[in-house]
Amino acid sequence: MRYDADAGVSLPTWHDTAEQRMKLLTELGLDGAPDTEFDRFAAQVSGAFAAELGDHGKNLYAMVNLFTEQEQTFVGLHIPPGMRAVDRTMRPDHGFCPEMLDRTKALILSDVCANPHFASNPVVDKLGVRTYAGAPLIHQPTGTVLGTVCVIGTDPLPRETGQTSLALIKRHRDALMDALAQRAGTRGRHSSGDTSG
Repeated sequence: MRYDADAGVSLPTWHDTAEQRMKLLTELGLDGAPDTEFDRFAAQVSGAFAAELGDHGKNLYAMVNLFTEQEQTFVGLHIPPGMRAVDRTMRPDHGFCPEMLDRTKALILSDVCANPHFASNPVVDKLGVRTYAGAPLIHQPTGTVLGTVCVIGTDPLPRETGQTSLALIKRHRDALMDALAQRAGTRGRHSSGDTSG
């Protein structure tokens, strides 16, 4: 646990929640491997941002990110045409998705450099990330954060796009959680020998 002096509470760290998270990911059949279904979903997320935000939403990467034992794993990844490739894994202290372990709300950063806490993150210099919108994938009923769905871009977005970005990322988070629930239900029926529709 780490103590947040501003909030006056102790918050779980990456390692505090790892055992429960890995157990739930296994139950859902999510092993951290790239998945074409999630890649297609990431492409849909990127496309939705482009459709809603016009030129401001072009060239946004999109990811379905799981927090595995020692790293972040992008099981779903969309790289916009002509943009530089990114790895499918990232250290647990890089990027903005780990903020979701400490919060249960979406995070919208129209310009990450506007806040010193976020501006100092290694991805700002390493990948040139300037904008981020992400929402946590929260397992119910345990409340455990499994990962995120997010978009990142190399150009800041106007502040007035914040509410649209928030609505978009939450809508896609909800759709992804529904898909995970269906996947878990199908997996449960097969493992119990029930193959009825």
